[in-house]
Amino acid sequence: MTHDDYPDAYVRGILTTCRTIAMVGASAKDNRPSFFAFKYMLERGYRMIPVNPGLAGQQILGQTVHARLADIPEPVDMVDLFRNASYAAQTLDEMLAMTPRPGVLWLQLGVRDDATAARAESHGIKVVMDRCPKIEYGRLSSEIGWLGVNSRTLSSKRAPMPQKGVQRLSLGRVTTAGGDVARGPGPDETGRS
Repeated sequence: MTHDDYPDAYVRGILTTCRTIAMVGASAKDNRPSFFAFKYMLERGYRMIPVNPGLAGQQILGQTVHARLADIPEPVDMVDLFRNASYAAQTLDEMLAMTPRPGVLWLQLGVRDDATAARAESHGIKVVMDRCPKIEYGRLSSEIGWLGVNSRTLSSKRAPMPQKGVQRLSLGRVTTAGGDVARGPGPDETGRS
């Protein structure tokens, strides 16, 4: 796979099938991007597991922090690396030692390691680099438009926030330029909701 541009279907597939995400480099400081991304994904119904050796045993938004991926006592679908690229190879090594093995390695904005990506893919692990799952989720679910971005509506009223765990990425919806939404088959046609 080329990692210069990802098809929406590839990213959407990852975000709709991954339920448990371990965030390596999660911060307890509420002004850090990792905290904001962690909180956003947690509020969208994902099981978020913080990994940070300096905070091990503490809590971030009610979730226990683990020192290493190996310390997580449950299966993980995706590892989101919120550290610089020099940690990518080590993170992949930890992923490869996990049973069951996570199926996705996601490297945050500004993080790219092509050699680690190739090695991960040789082990059947999907890779996304230089992207943020929070941003991709918002873009693909049209949630960004709901908050006033690209909605072509100016208002001084604050948009209502979705309720905790209610907003889910739609499998049958394709977002097009300009904020329009083309709907796919409904739940009665696919058997999914």
